[in-house]
Amino acid sequence: MRRGPIGFWMRLVEVIVRPTSAVMTNPVWIGQENIPAAGPAILVMNHLSHADPFVAGIFVFDRPRTLRFLAKASLWRIPLVGTILRRIHQIPVYRNTTNARTALEAAEEALAEGHAVVIYPEGTCTQDPDLWPMEGKTGAARLALLSGAPVIPVANWGAQTIHHPITRKWRPRWRTPVTVSAGPPIDMSAFAGAPPSAPETLRGMTDIIMRRLRADVAAIRGVPAPEGPLWPQPVRSRPPEVQP
Repeated sequence: MRRGPIGFWMRLVEVIVRPTSAVMTNPVWIGQENIPAAGPAILVMNHLSHADPFVAGIFVFDRPRTLRFLAKASLWRIPLVGTILRRIHQIPVYRNTTNARTALEAAEEALAEGHAVVIYPEGTCTQDPDLWPMEGKTGAARLALLSGAPVIPVANWGAQTIHHPITRKWRPRWRTPVTVSAGPPIDMSAFAGAPPSAPETLRGMTDIIMRRLRADVAAIRGVPAPEGPLWPQPVRSRPPEVQP
């Protein structure tokens, strides 16, 4: 399938990111066909590293799909970076503020226009000591109820070698092995018609999303998924319910 014109700014991002990624990573793509070729889709990803948005972005872009990332608003204050993010219509998330809901409203609008929206339910890089997905925030679940769009799990592994989420050290190397895997849509039929503001519903859906991501990460790691509760959110960054 061919992508339509993507514009100067998106092409600029591709020209910068793709060659860099080609040199720095040795990617394995799995399940790209599970990302709908057209129409709205919510892509939920585990947040393993500050490097994984670049890897996962190319994975989705090669489907080919243009995409709308939800990302922390502080990136928009970085010279040039902020300009590019605005020009390619990415969505800032004002975490722990009264403006946090505006990200979900913008994401809902993007879905209504037929775009693929990328959301990291954890809201931050994992702090699990073994780098499994943590508890998620409920924004992705609420967005699914509001839009009816399919929720596609996208798991990644390997980017932590470039940037480690706990030590926060950057160690880029040539051709670092990375894997990105998209699975079939998560079955949310049990929640069909549920109000998008019920905390029990949102928490139940979010738990299903994060456990599915944990299982998919385990598959590409080649080890069994851990049992029991997900690693809790860091207290310092835990926002009110129904946040992206």
